[in-house]
Amino acid sequence: MYVILLGAPGAGKGTQVTNVAEKLKLVQISTGDLFRQAVAKGTELGKLAQGFMKEGKLVPDEITIKLVMDQMSVVDTESGVVFDGFPRSLAQAEALDKAMKENAKKINHVVYIKVSEEELLKRLSGRWVCRSCQTPYHEVSSPPKVKGKCDKCGGELYQRPDDTVETVKKRLKVYFAETAPLIEYYRKAGKLLDIDGEGEIVDISRRIITALRKG
Repeated sequence: MYVILLGAPGAGKGTQVTNVAEKLKLVQISTGDLFRQAVAKGTELGKLAQGFMKEGKLVPDEITIKLVMDQMSVVDTESGVVFDGFPRSLAQAEALDKAMKENAKKINHVVYIKVSEEELLKRLSGRWVCRSCQTPYHEVSSPPKVKGKCDKCGGELYQRPDDTVETVKKRLKVYFAETAPLIEYYRKAGKLLDIDGEGEIVDISRRIITALRKG
């Protein structure tokens, strides 16, 4: 089984990717990890990717696809793969389908973890961090005992620029604009599984696993 998980920032995709990999005994392939490993090892693809990253540019799709397919050829993917952070665009999805077909494989299911924008804003914009010990807090799910103070060291809590409501709104707008064609692509292919991403983590995991097993 070859599975892709899609979800906006704050949808809990990272947690669910790990759960799916463990429950269904799938290999987890994360493009972020692959880039870091390739750069650390100094491979040819790693050097190419690093050049783009240093300039603040997106790594071209052909390099990303090559990294993914190379990884699939060296790890035991007999039981299948769950892709994390990839594909991110329609072009990457089409390139992945082509590369998979050339290797007599195909994407079976694409899980889209749906969370309302209101809930995503609540999750992402409520994060605070201790300036001294970096302990994270959340206004709703894990607030400090005393507002503005760290439970552990008494340090001042502050909000990172990325976690303000305005910044989060912009991030979500970009995500939905980029991902809409991708979601439509997989929906037309009959591979998209819409999953309610609100509620307890364990319940969301159960929804995803049940949907994947039903196929």
